[in-house]
Amino acid sequence: MHIAMRPTTTEKLASSGTSSQTAAFADNIEYVRVVSDAAVHIEFGVNPTATASTIYVPADDIEYFKVSAGEKLAAIGSANVYVTQLSE
Repeated sequence: MHIAMRPTTTEKLASSGTSSQTAAFADNIEYVRVVSDAAVHIEFGVNPTATASTIYVPADDIEYFKVSAGEKLAAIGSANVYVTQLSE
């Protein structure tokens, strides 16, 4: 993974007891940086739904994920999830 990538936009996703989604990732985006102020579960896809069985992200843990243009991130849990799109 490239550690020196250009941040383009950051979206704050207020997650609660139901799955919620970000906007679709832009065409030039290859990775996203995800950090949450509380533990959440996330999922990626064109129309993803996060559940208690999907990817677990602990509170205040920074994670990087490879993504494709047009995909979205969905999150569930009582937290603010910050998703930063990264390009080369």
